[in-house]
Amino acid sequence: MQHEAVRSLRRGTDDRPFIVFWEVTRACGLACAHCRADAIHHRDPNELSTAEARRLFDDLAAYDAPRPLVVLTGGDPFERDDLAELVEYATQRGVHVSLSPSVTPRLTAPRLAELRAAGASAVSLSLDGARPETHDALRGIEGTHRDTLLAAAMVRAAGLRLQINTTVHAGNVEELPDMVAWLVGQDVSLWSVFLLVPTGRGTTMRPLDAERTEDLLHWLHEIGDLFPVKTTEAPHFRRVAVQRAAAARDGIPLDEAFPPGELRRSLTERTAALLGDRPPHRRRRAPLDVNAGRGVAFVDHTGHVYPSGFLPLIVGDVRETPLSTIYRTSPVLRRLRDIDSYTGRCAVCEYRHVCGGSRSRAYATSGDPYGDDPACAHIPAQPVSLSR
Repeated sequence: MQHEAVRSLRRGTDDRPFIVFWEVTRACGLACAHCRADAIHHRDPNELSTAEARRLFDDLAAYDAPRPLVVLTGGDPFERDDLAELVEYATQRGVHVSLSPSVTPRLTAPRLAELRAAGASAVSLSLDGARPETHDALRGIEGTHRDTLLAAAMVRAAGLRLQINTTVHAGNVEELPDMVAWLVGQDVSLWSVFLLVPTGRGTTMRPLDAERTEDLLHWLHEIGDLFPVKTTEAPHFRRVAVQRAAAARDGIPLDEAFPPGELRRSLTERTAALLGDRPPHRRRRAPLDVNAGRGVAFVDHTGHVYPSGFLPLIVGDVRETPLSTIYRTSPVLRRLRDIDSYTGRCAVCEYRHVCGGSRSRAYATSGDPYGDDPACAHIPAQPVSLSR
């Protein structure tokens, strides 16, 4: 079922991924408390070589347009000396590439200029708190917050689109309005809000519970008229968008249809206090209907393929089989795309085909990648059968 409040891919997700994340290296100079990859200080000699990377790009370039988008991530992709060469090769083959570096001394204006000249289109930087002590504690290096603000200015000066990524957890959620106040003046192309999944080093951190997550998602929708907002590992943001659009069409006041909880009231009040008379509203960007293995694929530094970077189930190896073949034929990925095969609440939820739940969180909390997403507060209209 299609909903105007959610964007769907024209070509669907069975044949090709919409976006591919390639962890070009696991090396990184930071020591982030929530690191999915458990990054290391030195490059792994078994990383995909330059030649192997070219074969990966050749495979993606074999799709007709629009080809999958590629994000070069890590670790820190700036640890690779051939990064500009990789970007240039992908661009020449018709593959759009963006970068997700760590903020370290390797992130310099000349390096950004080199990558822009090679064809990179955007850079995403992580900012995980409005206060330096919050961000620096998460990143493990003092001064990283200050350096991230400086890096954001360098990215814009290089002519690259700037995306800010924020991992939300119980320890920083109250700072989000202050981050919004900063983002309003930064000409960001996107704010990507990641809901913590307890995997990798993130198992030591405290995620939001389902009720507070619901409050957060409604608030994110409300501030989405300031700049584009997307969520990662919170596909129920799409369900919230559909529900709010339905209430608006029916003339039901949103606070009546979805009574705010304590967190939403706090975030809303702080946002209003900071922004005062808000800038002219822009049209909200509808969230895109993709999920782990369903439009998303992840390739690690040694070529192993996963449904996403946060769902540690190996489904293939690009050294043995092209990514395009793995994505199309993997039994795990095929089942992830078969939403009606899910179990628990997600199996009977009336919004399952527009949401699907976080498969990564389901796996991290229960060991079942097709089960419930515990961060979702929605109670399906249809009771859950005990036999499923």
